[in-house]
Amino acid sequence: MSQRARVVAFAVVVVLSVAAVVGYALLSRPAPTARTPTSAPTIGRAELAQVEAVPHLVYRSTALGPDFGKVAMSTLADPGGPRAVTDDACERVDQRGGTTLCLRSRPGVVLGSSVTAWDRSGHVTYRRNLPGVPSRARLSPDGTLAATTAFVTGDSYLSAGFATRTYVHDLAAGTAVHLEDLTLSHEGRVIRPVDRNYWGVTFVDDDTFYVTVAFDGRPWLARGSLSRRSVTTVRSGAECPAVSPDGRRVAYKKLQPSSRGWRIAVLDLAAGTERLLAETRSVDDQVQWLDDATVLYGLPLTGARGGETDLWVVAADGTGAPRLLVPQAWSASVVR
Repeated sequence: MSQRARVVAFAVVVVLSVAAVVGYALLSRPAPTARTPTSAPTIGRAELAQVEAVPHLVYRSTALGPDFGKVAMSTLADPGGPRAVTDDACERVDQRGGTTLCLRSRPGVVLGSSVTAWDRSGHVTYRRNLPGVPSRARLSPDGTLAATTAFVTGDSYLSAGFATRTYVHDLAAGTAVHLEDLTLSHEGRVIRPVDRNYWGVTFVDDDTFYVTVAFDGRPWLARGSLSRRSVTTVRSGAECPAVSPDGRRVAYKKLQPSSRGWRIAVLDLAAGTERLLAETRSVDDQVQWLDDATVLYGLPLTGARGGETDLWVVAADGTGAPRLLVPQAWSASVVR
């Protein structure tokens, strides 16, 4: 084969690999919520210092226009009211312990992303380039550890589904641990499935975390320990977990039969009981906890506003009905 033919063949492989990942991302998106407003809401502006001085929400603005993708904030007292908008653009954002975490796409011929963290003064404390398309990002409660997930291409098992890269970053030490380097235990024995993928880390503290691990075509909720360098499966069918503030429950999305999308479920860790919440629309998001009684999540819009998402809340005990919390927002975190 000539040199030119080799180059063309390589380019074709790259294009097909990228198409596979993008295709999976598109196919796995939930059916858009039926709510299709005829016009966008008018949201007022607030001063950043005033919002940061009180309990507030941090999120990615999805308002179409110049603020799209930028980190924004509004007070917990009036979450859907006036918001402060920063100059920082992220695809996933989290803020805890005075640290802000930003995961964004990295332009280039090869799909890539970058993770950046900064402190209260805006000083960048951590930066690292990563492979793949940005997907999930979370901080530990004190803001010293970060977890990131991205879709990637190039794995030999890509044809069987999709591939991820999930890292836990020690922001102070400047190091990162790839979760696939940890020991995986399932039903009492160590396993090493070649097709294992991790995504959606949520931290209990600076050592313990929950995460989704998938292998043999099935996702599992798993509990991990950084000090022990181990991950152990806990329950099947759970994706993108989020630990409650009191540490007693884990919320996650759960795929429903007959292609009806994902429902939010909450697992009581002590009792081992699971409860589906009152939100019946498909939620393809790593949910968050507004407080110990309320789960927070994003839903996409349709039509002319198809690029936007809203933040909704629903009771964590399965009662009540979903309620719109913040329009034109995504990837929220709570700062008290």
